[in-house]
Amino acid sequence: MNLLDGLYKRSAHLVTSAVVAIVFVAGFALGNQHAAGAQSPLVAPAGVEEDFEPFWQVYNLIQDNYVDPEGDQLDQQKLIDGAIQGMIESLGDQFSGYMDPETFPMISQELEGEIQGIGVVIRTLPETNAVEIVSVMVGSPAEEAGILAGDIFAAVDGEDVSAMSQIELAQNVRGPEGSTVNLTMLRGDALVDFVVERARIVIPMIESEVLDDDIGYVRLNQFGPDARADINAAIDAMNPDELDGFIFDLRGNPGGLLSAAIEVGSAFVPDGTILVEDFGNGREQVIGANGTYLGLDMPVVVLVDEASASASELVAGAMQDHDSATIIGETTFGKGTVQSWQPLVNGGGIRLTVARWLTPDRNWIHHNGITPDYIVEWNPTSVEEATDPAQDAQLQAALGFLVDGTLPPAEFVQQDVDTVAGS
Repeated sequence: MNLLDGLYKRSAHLVTSAVVAIVFVAGFALGNQHAAGAQSPLVAPAGVEEDFEPFWQVYNLIQDNYVDPEGDQLDQQKLIDGAIQGMIESLGDQFSGYMDPETFPMISQELEGEIQGIGVVIRTLPETNAVEIVSVMVGSPAEEAGILAGDIFAAVDGEDVSAMSQIELAQNVRGPEGSTVNLTMLRGDALVDFVVERARIVIPMIESEVLDDDIGYVRLNQFGPDARADINAAIDAMNPDELDGFIFDLRGNPGGLLSAAIEVGSAFVPDGTILVEDFGNGREQVIGANGTYLGLDMPVVVLVDEASASASELVAGAMQDHDSATIIGETTFGKGTVQSWQPLVNGGGIRLTVARWLTPDRNWIHHNGITPDYIVEWNPTSVEEATDPAQDAQLQAALGFLVDGTLPPAEFVQQDVDTVAGS
């Protein structure tokens, strides 16, 4: 079997309540992105003038009395950015954030598959709010510099980042191709310094091939705008009528566009609900399959792990509720909210949580994740193990299930379930 090498080196274990993001590779693919609505009015709503009087009072006091009137701190754009940042942070929502005019154009490219950065996947540790590296892209600047999964960001260009959010950290780490960034990482009890030259990184959105025993295999790394077209092309190239089984690998996939998730889900669900959006004001929207079912006449397995998030969970949940596939792997990340990207008139933008999403059976998987039909743990301890298909317990479980109905050795299988966690 000549399975394509995995795109990412896996960490030993992920915490499902952590925030996973390809922040230095593909912006903030934290999960589903909902198409932004019309630009908000540029005038203050009626009746808020008195509420905003303290804001203007502080602004004028700074302008008139701050001790260093020529300092960078009085740059008007910085003051405005700080005010917007504070307003978004006051929501206490880890998936909402503000990108300033310099950062937003870079971040908004995340789903185009070509990014300037250092090439790591990160998460926020729930116990400390420190930002830890989950995995490092093969051949990336981070790998070449010697950065490892498990390293924790301590400083960027000499600035302490222990109190920074993921978005703030990304704004400091990402930058133009060829420029360098100085990183100090906490590795165990030691601080280790790195100089990393940023690069233009092309992210393969999809990997595919036909495995032994005529099993089709497609790995989707992100739900970009071309995800469905790429899946269609990959399956067509396999001569699907000659396949005896199909594996759809969503491991490590952090999500992406909501529209792409609906399109991909519709490829495997013939009809019925794909998701339900709950907008929090009593309004719901039931979104069904769009009638583009591929009609794969074979057993299908979906592989997931603890880094499968948001759009990945949406698709896996829809396929599980409709009995369109058998889910194998680990309980998924647990992100059940929808965000919109909204450009601002200053050239910046915000990412704002606008809805919750529910599976077709109306389960909200937030903080719970999708529980596979068969839980199979796999915690590789080396790069060699992580990229060797023969040692991939989850892949081997899927192959065994599709070829002869067997499951892996008992020590791998934790339990059998047929419901979504938290239902």
